Amino acid sequence: MKKEHEDINFSEITTITQKIQYGSLYFLGATIRFLGTKISYAIADFLAFFAWHLLRKRQKLTIHSIAEHLHIGYYDAKIIAYKSFQSTFRSFTEIGLTKDFGIELTGKKLFIKDPELWKRFQECDRPIVAATGHYGSWELLASLLGQVFPKERPRIVVVRKYPNPAVHQFIADQREAKGASMIGHRAVATSVLRALRKKGLVAFLIDHKSHSHESYCIPFFDDEARVNIGPALLAIRAEALIWPIFLERLENGYMLHLQEPLDTKNLKGTSEQKIKTSAAFYTKAMEKQILQNPCQWFWIHNRWDKKY
Repeated sequence: MKKEHEDINFSEITTITQKIQYGSLYFLGATIRFLGTKISYAIADFLAFFAWHLLRKRQKLTIHSIAEHLHIGYYDAKIIAYKSFQSTFRSFTEIGLTKDFGIELTGKKLFIKDPELWKRFQECDRPIVAATGHYGSWELLASLLGQVFPKERPRIVVVRKYPNPAVHQFIADQREAKGASMIGHRAVATSVLRALRKKGLVAFLIDHKSHSHESYCIPFFDDEARVNIGPALLAIRAEALIWPIFLERLENGYMLHLQEPLDTKNLKGTSEQKIKTSAAFYTKAMEKQILQNPCQWFWIHNRWDKKY
């Protein structure tokens, strides 16, 4: 049997300090796996309680952002905001649970909202840009996507690189445990296009606030937000399907949600029109999913760059 410590990867870290940091994170991840989901979530909720009371400015921003964009009262928004804090901390905890999560849990802890759509996704013989966001168990979703296709079809998750090499390497090792490859979001065009042209799957978190030179202003909850056009541009170049996919956390497991894909091969108009159509498509898909369970989106993030 393969020993636990043989999974440790020091390939991206060089200093003694970084190795100690990585080792500490590895021990924390192993502890989370040992404790299991129920206890780990209880610890996450405990930490969320303290964050809620300590991060007053962030609490205020979250409540007002929810109230404004969901058009609800302050007290209803406050309830959702607190649950969003809990969901966020649970998501961080799930980094340590990715190695124990995959398609093999279907029917046990993993449930499929639309089995027919999931079957179409698995049988799809075209390049796929999987559009998801900071919703529900996004860390576990990365692990799941690594299992969808055989090894000859690339499975890539595009992420923002963490400045600390030890943190980045640890998270990469967890996310890549089930077959996906994680690459930074800067200068990825060549790698992504190569993967897509091999009928691969490339997943993007599409709800980041982006710089003006890499985004278009697109309505998101009736309020303009800067939406990254990179996933749209790459999907169009590869004539890929843009497929919205999300993993919602349940009391007894997880629910996989898919929405009907957009076939960029069939888009009409100028290059700019195609990009705007594609970016608007996955932004609307994100909004639709959030409305199903707003407590599980990352409202703590100042998506619209507002001051409250």
